[in-house]
Amino acid sequence: MEEIHYILKNYLLLGTQFLAVLIGAIYFFKLKNSYWKWFSIYLIIIFIQEYFGINNTSIDRKYKIAYYMFFGVPLEFIFLYWLYALKSLRNKKLFFLSILVYIATIGLSLIYKKISEVYSLSMNIGTIMLLCLLTLEFIKQIKTDDILKFKENKMFYLNLGLVIFYIGNYPYHVFGEALHTNHLKLWEIYHLYFLMSNCIMYLLFAASFIWGKTQS
Repeated sequence: MEEIHYILKNYLLLGTQFLAVLIGAIYFFKLKNSYWKWFSIYLIIIFIQEYFGINNTSIDRKYKIAYYMFFGVPLEFIFLYWLYALKSLRNKKLFFLSILVYIATIGLSLIYKKISEVYSLSMNIGTIMLLCLLTLEFIKQIKTDDILKFKENKMFYLNLGLVIFYIGNYPYHVFGEALHTNHLKLWEIYHLYFLMSNCIMYLLFAASFIWGKTQS
């Protein structure tokens, strides 16, 4: 099982992330007049931080957690909140509310929790806020003709990828430490899903550039 996890994490996951970055870079100039160009840049930043996060073993784990908690993960959530709430749903109040709740969670929980617990809690709250935005986006699509042209809708590919990864892994983020301590075999199975769903998400991100239309 450890060998499978190593291959998925160090080769397949980074490979699918790089593929999404490469395809995003190819389509960047076609999207230069669209806000989707920022999605290409976002994928590059995420790939760089994931590459160094996975391969730089000289950095203590607690510092990696601190980096992801204060910069890496907030960057991911805030960008997705911007893409969904502000650009797709066109709701400024919802965008700022999502950010406020997420940042407040980090700030308040730091007072009472150790850093690993804060990271877990902020991931949970961030995922819940994202789930709300995904639901609103889905409702928006089924109320219009967009649902009939889902193959041409960039948001369809993002929705599917984010649901598979963030929502599918929600119990993993909530109970990850407890499972690792008390039910290692179950944790290994869930960690396998975590890695595989991550790969699938980035493949769907790549597909959004190829089959999704800019006006979606």
